[in-house]
Amino acid sequence: MKLRITPLNFASAFFLFVAAYSWIYGIKISGVQFQHLNGTIGWIFLLFAVVVSFMDIMFRNFFGETKKIWIVELSFITLAVIIFLLVK
Repeated sequence: MKLRITPLNFASAFFLFVAAYSWIYGIKISGVQFQHLNGTIGWIFLLFAVVVSFMDIMFRNFFGETKKIWIVELSFITLAVIIFLLVK
């Protein structure tokens, strides 16, 4: 089995890090410490990591070459960021 590093690998690692960080240190939004939502926010980021890992597996099955995977996944990330900024 060949190990291929892709952009969605980095995204899922980031979401796992944020989930662990929110469980350990807690979350402050607008300077207010949320005591009861730390676990919930951690679970949300863990769900994001699982979904992104699943998307990575789907893209790996559809595209065989690493270069194509990088292009498709970077396009997916860019589209998700643009949609997020438009909704925000």
